Amino acid sequence: MQKRKLGKSNLEVSALGLGCMGMSANYGPAPGKQEMIAFIRTAVERGVTFFDTAEAYGPFTNEELVGEALAPIRDQVVIATKFGFDIESSGKRSGRLNSRPEHIKQVAEASLKRLKTDHIDLFYQHRVDPDVPIEDVAGAFNDLIREGKVKHFGLSEPGANTIRRAHAVQPVTAVQSEYSLFWRGPEAEILPTLEELGIGFVPFSPLGAGFLTGKINENTKFDSTDFRNVVPRFSSEARKANQALVDLLGKFAEQKKATPAQIAIAWLLAQKPWIVPIPGTTKLHRLEENIGAVAVRLTPYDLGEINSAASKIELQGARLPEAALKMTGR
Repeated sequence: MQKRKLGKSNLEVSALGLGCMGMSANYGPAPGKQEMIAFIRTAVERGVTFFDTAEAYGPFTNEELVGEALAPIRDQVVIATKFGFDIESSGKRSGRLNSRPEHIKQVAEASLKRLKTDHIDLFYQHRVDPDVPIEDVAGAFNDLIREGKVKHFGLSEPGANTIRRAHAVQPVTAVQSEYSLFWRGPEAEILPTLEELGIGFVPFSPLGAGFLTGKINENTKFDSTDFRNVVPRFSSEARKANQALVDLLGKFAEQKKATPAQIAIAWLLAQKPWIVPIPGTTKLHRLEENIGAVAVRLTPYDLGEINSAASKIELQGARLPEAALKMTGR
């Protein structure tokens, strides 16, 4: 597996990470814990060194899973997790954000225990809290980094101005936001800001929550607990309209003897050398397919052709429900 550095930091990770959320939550019934522990360790054997989790996934259970899986090989991997929500003592996540400095430090201590480690490699603010100045958040990281409990500061789904303000107080190593051919919003302001400041970019949902694999169509039925049931872009009508993008990927996949998913990931990797996608999966054949995307070469001509064709497709439906969208880009 090739390696990449996240921006100007010294944080080197595999060119493709692994998003672990779906192993515990949000995509229907979760697989068995022991099965997923074995799966994560297999990912390491295949060259993946970058694993993404959050206290909110479960809540808590995903960090516990990742921690147990990686404990025997902790020195070989980079673990990223997130704080930023109020989670009730019952373990239910409330809709409230909480990035008060004292809360950040409490979450850091709890996450360290669940992850069975003495440091968090990359700690993201999960969503920007409008009630807490980002300078205060960055200041809390000064303390955590000085104490050795956290190595790198990250932000998830921030706006460009927030990135600049945070970076001025405590250097931001990476920003995580949704980005793919299915959602290209970061291209307007986020990517230019990151390039200017030397910050790495970690796209989640690089396969459009599975849509760009070509295995989902207008007739696909999701489990009742799958979050895609409430995403406008996954309505039956939107899926039918958006099939044109999957068909486009399929055409290029045939030319490259690849799969649509591999073209989608290869396109992301070709955008910038400091971009590290984190596709999530619980299936070994999908993991191997995703890793195979790292070897797919798209020439400047290929990229021009894909961008030209994609620009003619008008995608339907918002990428998130309205309430969730309001928490992004602040």
